[in-house]
Amino acid sequence: MKYGVLIFPTDTSIRPDDLAREVEARGFNSLWFPEHSHIPSSRVTPWGGARDAPPLPDWYWHTLDQYVALAYAATATTTLRLGAGITLLAQRDPIWTAKQVASLDHLSGGRVMFGIGYGWNKEEMAQHGTAYLERRALLREKVLMMKALWTQDEASYEGELLSLEPSWAWPKPVQKPHPPIVMGAAAGPKTIAAGCLSRLDRTSPARSIE
Repeated sequence: MKYGVLIFPTDTSIRPDDLAREVEARGFNSLWFPEHSHIPSSRVTPWGGARDAPPLPDWYWHTLDQYVALAYAATATTTLRLGAGITLLAQRDPIWTAKQVASLDHLSGGRVMFGIGYGWNKEEMAQHGTAYLERRALLREKVLMMKALWTQDEASYEGELLSLEPSWAWPKPVQKPHPPIVMGAAAGPKTIAAGCLSRLDRTSPARSIE
């Protein structure tokens, strides 16, 4: 059994490099950082999308940039696994995200674990131009495009929602064929029915985090 630590790194919490150093020194296998780009103050969607949810903690809108924080953690450690837990890929640009993940994996010597999830905050997604009901299909296609960018010298992708003309993109990840893809989602009927875990990543074991 391997154990990891998850924390929202914020502008008021312990620094990510200081935390990573202490986590590694205590024998933990991994450190995971979540992300939110922002939280619209209208607060229409309840926490987690659940009815009667408690007030949203303010660390959600004080969170540091996920990959900047993970890069700081990488520089302070040598063996600690670096977990994106989770990246809100449905509302992200997959080409830039592929480069961020590959760059971090390259610079850290192959220590990245790429956690992904659908997201729950409808207002946050809308500000990124992401339709809430399309988030599952978008996430799947974005992962497939990223896998092409990571594994093909001249990458291309053609899906129902997204396409990528033949392109060059380096660095490639150190881990082959790419960093482990970890699905972070509640095991609801839509997630299970879609079979998204196996379809997203046929080259490495499917894993789930809560």
